[in-house]
Amino acid sequence: MTSLARRQLLAAGSTAAIVSAVRAAFPSGAHAQGAGPETTKATLGYIALTDAAPLIVAKERGIFAKYGMPDVEVSKQASWGAVRDNMVLGGGSGGIDGAHILTPLPYLIHTGAVVQNSQKVPMAILARLNLNGQAISVSKALQPLGATLNAAPLKEAFAAKKGSNKVAMTFRGGTHDLWIRYWLAAAGIDPDHDVENIVVPPPQMVANMKVGTMDAFCVGEPWNDQLVHQGIGYSACVTGQLWKDHPEKSLGVRADWVEKNPRAALALTAAVIEAQIWADKLENKEELAALLGKRAWFNVPPADILPRSKGDIDFGDGRTLTASPLRMKFWADNASYPYRSHDLWFLTEDMRWGVLPPTTDAKTLIGQVNREDLWRQAATMAGVASADMPAGTSRGTETMFDGKIFNPEDPAAYLASLSIKKLAA
Repeated sequence: MTSLARRQLLAAGSTAAIVSAVRAAFPSGAHAQGAGPETTKATLGYIALTDAAPLIVAKERGIFAKYGMPDVEVSKQASWGAVRDNMVLGGGSGGIDGAHILTPLPYLIHTGAVVQNSQKVPMAILARLNLNGQAISVSKALQPLGATLNAAPLKEAFAAKKGSNKVAMTFRGGTHDLWIRYWLAAAGIDPDHDVENIVVPPPQMVANMKVGTMDAFCVGEPWNDQLVHQGIGYSACVTGQLWKDHPEKSLGVRADWVEKNPRAALALTAAVIEAQIWADKLENKEELAALLGKRAWFNVPPADILPRSKGDIDFGDGRTLTASPLRMKFWADNASYPYRSHDLWFLTEDMRWGVLPPTTDAKTLIGQVNREDLWRQAATMAGVASADMPAGTSRGTETMFDGKIFNPEDPAAYLASLSIKKLAA
């Protein structure tokens, strides 16, 4: 890195400046001039969910070390609220530098929308971690009503006990919140008036359903499959049925850490990409389930992890899918690439439900947080051919299960087409 590039980096106060500095440091790719990472350490948080696998695999299989970062710590977090708080604190102050994270959460931290005193903590999304792999589960007591992808059978029951039926998600404005809200609203059930929303950390979902804390929940695996195995409830649908190959978790990192350690940020991302490629191979699924199930990581029987990882889905009500393409994907179908169009959908939905103001300048916000440019450099570093990378930053028009169309060129039209919403004042 030249002295000019170093000064540019230290003075970087905008996305453009950071990009310029990184490009100056790496004129012909990540290994230009043989420069290694500025640091060998980063502290990354994770929640016990199958989609945290890329971070755990990169640690366990020595992939972080391979890219010059042997001291990366992958630290279990109690809840998404803890992830937020520790991200705000930062790794240098006893918190974390980055995390396996709900895709909207870096934006909500960046804007201060979910931070105490509205403190804005600049964030960066370096990669997407997976597509699909979540589910909406319903209690055994409500199973006779037959709600599946269509939640309408619950409408009358919920209306009879208006507002007292509880549905759980993992963080307000996060992916699970948005999936269950979409599912309910598509059936004419207003998630803000017809049910009570509660926040429950992912690993506590099954225990809370068992004691009757909630009637339905949305969470990632392995908790939906564990619920079925324990006979406590069933999966009404998997989220890939709501939106096939939808984006889910991301690798989110504090922007100041990326600015201070641009080569380390590339190394970190390259290691995660290599881990995603490994985790996505069907021949590695048994080893992956055994790894994640370890006491040090999830402390869950591998039998609760393996089936749905392979696309073998037992919904718990007699329906089954075998080798379904709705399985969680870590690499296939550009799962790792952070499409800006997908971030726009999440921001639009958070505007729909009043988490973000309707005046949010989503395009500018995405330009500040989404670092797909760094992903491309890191993917090259990991040996991915340019022909295997997306040609652009949009996946194009997306169609939801109820026929609604999201055109990233006109998110306002999508928002207008939704009959149930709660825009902020």
